[in-house]
Amino acid sequence: MNELAQRVGAALKQRGLLLVTAESCTGGWVAQAVTSVPGSSDWFERGFVTYSNAAKQELLGVQSRTLKAHGAVSEETAREMAAGALKRGGGQVALAITGIAGPTGGLAAKPVGTVCFAWAHGSKISGDTRCFDGDRESVRRQSVLHALHGVLQLLEK
Repeated sequence: MNELAQRVGAALKQRGLLLVTAESCTGGWVAQAVTSVPGSSDWFERGFVTYSNAAKQELLGVQSRTLKAHGAVSEETAREMAAGALKRGGGQVALAITGIAGPTGGLAAKPVGTVCFAWAHGSKISGDTRCFDGDRESVRRQSVLHALHGVLQLLEK
């Protein structure tokens, strides 16, 4: 994870960009991973931990209608989280994660391990949904890694 965070940092720094994170089920783990890299203040602006729907709305501007129509665990919500982080966070690149890490909380349509992601840069926002296997720790770890890989993919486009 540290090597991946270093690669993300190098890519952001090379482009003169700052990263902002918006995390729900990972509880700030991405922010922790990137700030463990020495010199991360050159490319990391801030992280939002928005675990509750109220926090998603208040801090990131996620619309109540989006939450009602699609739920907190949806690409639509992740996209609004990323857009809000970009708008309110002072960076040029944002990532968002919202999911069900378990062991409870899953439904047939959204089982435990379902995690939705979004990445934003400028006016471009992309999203992805994954269903990871494993316990809570494993789902969260896989989510952090996927989110960081997504930043690299975004910057390489």
